Amino acid sequence: MKIGRFMEMDKIFYGVVEGESVYSIEGDIFSKYHKTDTKRQLKNLKILTPIVITKAVCVGVNYKSHSEEMNHQLPSDPLLFIKPSSAVINPEEEIVRPAQSTRVDYEGELAVVIGKRAKDVDLKDVDDYILGYTCGNDVTARDLQQKDGQWTRAKSFDTFLPFGPFIETDLDPDDLSLRTYLNGKVVQESRTSNLIFKAKELVSFISHCMTLYPGDIIMTGTPSGIGPMGSGDVVEVEIEGIGILRNRVK
Repeated sequence: MKIGRFMEMDKIFYGVVEGESVYSIEGDIFSKYHKTDTKRQLKNLKILTPIVITKAVCVGVNYKSHSEEMNHQLPSDPLLFIKPSSAVINPEEEIVRPAQSTRVDYEGELAVVIGKRAKDVDLKDVDDYILGYTCGNDVTARDLQQKDGQWTRAKSFDTFLPFGPFIETDLDPDDLSLRTYLNGKVVQESRTSNLIFKAKELVSFISHCMTLYPGDIIMTGTPSGIGPMGSGDVVEVEIEGIGILRNRVK
């Protein structure tokens, strides 16, 4: 099932996406809900991020190919950092290059959406805590990342966390095609089977470090092929079974 969050006029609502149609949801998507018969056309709605986060927990150098292009050693444990909620933008909204940076990069990633409060979760129980999966772009000021040594500033500018467009609730995350396009050209291509630490492993690992709340997302890492975006560029992250996240740069 594909779940999205939408705006029509000034009303925000959740809906189930079926083709080009959206059926409104009644209830709480984190507990009990059902699809209604109220139907709208997707083309007439503004697509919002499919969830409201408290935080995005991100994983660095989680593909061997990316660790090689960044000259990083393979990590023995997941390398974690956090993006703030202030970095979030909706699908189709603009990524803004900050004046402080001369190189802003795309990083296409699979994102895990947490479905209920998760603390010290065993790997065998992880499925109970996952609502679904979506597409994300871990936008990075690459020059500032290299300058600072630690990554908070480079990863946290406003507009540096587009994700969406929908949450797919019925999906095996372990072997999905992931592609990033820049102006229609494929610039990243891999499969989630190449992740060093798999999506479900990350949920368990992170929950033993910090409490994850419903709606939080885990950005699982990007493959090789990272590169800069310029003003006017269009970047798209496509993940098998989920859809395409599209944003323009200014």
